[in-house]
Amino acid sequence: MNKFRGMRSAMIVGAGVAGLTAASALARTGWQVEIAEASPDRATAGWGLCLTGPSLRALDALGLADACLAEGYGMRVITHVDVDGIPSDQVELPRLIGARRPAMVGIARPQLHRILHAEAERCGVVVHHGLTVTSVDPQQDLVDVRLSDGTARRVAMLVGADGIRSSVRGLLGFETPVDYLGQMVWRALVPRPGWATGIHQFAGEVNTAGLVPISRSRAYVFLTENGVQPGMLPDSELAARLADLLTVFPGRVEELSPLTSASDSVVRRPVQTAFLTGAWNRGNCVVIGDAAHAPAPQMASGAALAIEDGLVLAEELERHSTVERGAEAFVARRAQRCRTLVQTSVRISGLEQAQRHSEAYRLVDTCHRQMAEPA
Repeated sequence: MNKFRGMRSAMIVGAGVAGLTAASALARTGWQVEIAEASPDRATAGWGLCLTGPSLRALDALGLADACLAEGYGMRVITHVDVDGIPSDQVELPRLIGARRPAMVGIARPQLHRILHAEAERCGVVVHHGLTVTSVDPQQDLVDVRLSDGTARRVAMLVGADGIRSSVRGLLGFETPVDYLGQMVWRALVPRPGWATGIHQFAGEVNTAGLVPISRSRAYVFLTENGVQPGMLPDSELAARLADLLTVFPGRVEELSPLTSASDSVVRRPVQTAFLTGAWNRGNCVVIGDAAHAPAPQMASGAALAIEDGLVLAEELERHSTVERGAEAFVARRAQRCRTLVQTSVRISGLEQAQRHSEAYRLVDTCHRQMAEPA
């Protein structure tokens, strides 16, 4: 057991996937946990995501996999479709939580956050909305934290789980570039076509597109727009612009274009990556999730890394006599796995833009099998 001085107390910054998972994992081992979340309420941006096998394995360790299976759409296959609209191959993903359970799950992001929030609160975690950290002062054994409402905390550990543009990372003196990969990704919430029982990815002459089921009735369409500068478009134009971009694809994508033009839930975001080289911790402060390692979405594994981070951090803290040693062990255990995924996602982005789709597909398959190895 740990021999931390005083109460096991942690302040986590960010109530996203990484922060909520870490909070529950820590609280289960006796930590008193607070989360400071900048957004004023629980409203969650984004339409859906994939929980790959590693995500489900980590969620199963928290007893949450079945709740996600019930709310989402279980799948096992990715179907790749060539530029002529003809299926070229299928990738069957490893089933990591048992032969009778899905290999992956598509789920609405708000549903996943509701499950994670409920578990954190069940474990006694206190979530403060509309609050963030303004200063951090690591001491020998504790951390002095000042919050945006003027209050202060003295805690045994500070965890920065506040995303790719983490403010905690900056407060700790860590610097890493956020790289734009020359792509904008579109997503639109649509009714699920009957044929969509797994992920479909469609190669195009310029862009790539796809469909991911997230429930029995809903799915999201995605399109990766290549060779464009990042920038904003008026929300009122998004649905029509996405539908227009889809019209050049043959085959089943023809069915998706009218669905997206009727959608009132369309977003367009830059494809960005970041990886923090060197230490992720300073004393008893550590950054996790996208604050430390943000992959491009092509591997659909950002959530997996974030969920694994929370569990591994709690495990390593249990194994070491001080928070600092536990945090250092966490970084040592996670860095190579996360670096590999981020670098692979960058390579896949480049292959997509070079229209080398078959190479990209093989790389995705290889990386999924690497990720199937224990975290």
